[in-house]
Amino acid sequence: MKIALIQSSLIWENPKANRNHFEEKINAITEKVDLIVLPEMFSTGFTMNPEIVFETMEGETIQWLQSIAKAKNSAITGSLVIKENNNFYNRLVFVFPSGEIEVFDKRHLFSLAYENECYTSGNHKLIVDYKGWKICPLICYDLRFPVFSRNTKNYDVLLYVANWPKARINAWDILLKARSVENICYTIGVNRVGFDDNNFEYNGHSQAVDFLGNYLLEPQENEGAFIVELNKQALEKTRNKLGFLNDRDSFELVSN
Repeated sequence: MKIALIQSSLIWENPKANRNHFEEKINAITEKVDLIVLPEMFSTGFTMNPEIVFETMEGETIQWLQSIAKAKNSAITGSLVIKENNNFYNRLVFVFPSGEIEVFDKRHLFSLAYENECYTSGNHKLIVDYKGWKICPLICYDLRFPVFSRNTKNYDVLLYVANWPKARINAWDILLKARSVENICYTIGVNRVGFDDNNFEYNGHSQAVDFLGNYLLEPQENEGAFIVELNKQALEKTRNKLGFLNDRDSFELVSN
């Protein structure tokens, strides 16, 4: 499976401008990819003003994602601000080439930025079945909580979209590798670059790590579309040889 990691600056609280910006970057990709990954809140930046930027599941950005997926015959994913049942969500949408959508609402809301006061937490874990791969998509702060991401569902790929600031980028690098090693899976992390309107700086470090903790794509600091290819046969061979997942603890998470 080929995946395009789109690392970019974001225009603050301007969905139309961000859609246009990402469409240019996506159209510049010359090779066929199976999945396109955008950052967290790719249409607005990491805003705590959901009441002025929210969209619905029938809104323009969702329709744009569906049109991109169909035109490129590729799945596309990222998170955006969605209002549903009078609640605001930091919602990852996984859009299939057919236009079908599966969603994951951010489980761990970033209390340091008062995200928990502006958004509603998700209460389920999503495993996407796509082209023979099982993908577990999560959002930014979820990376710090390994119990929620533990591989109890035999997924093949952990996928994190983020607005992770430069000040704590070392933790991002460490934890992405840790998630790969402990879950024996590929881990993809897609972050943004640039400054937001709160003057926080982001230096990207979008990357891809294999099931043994080796880089397929080393942390990147520039804007761009970075292509990685995952090998299912190599993953399964390593899992069968090492068998570490056979010794994992058995547990269930209870929703709040």
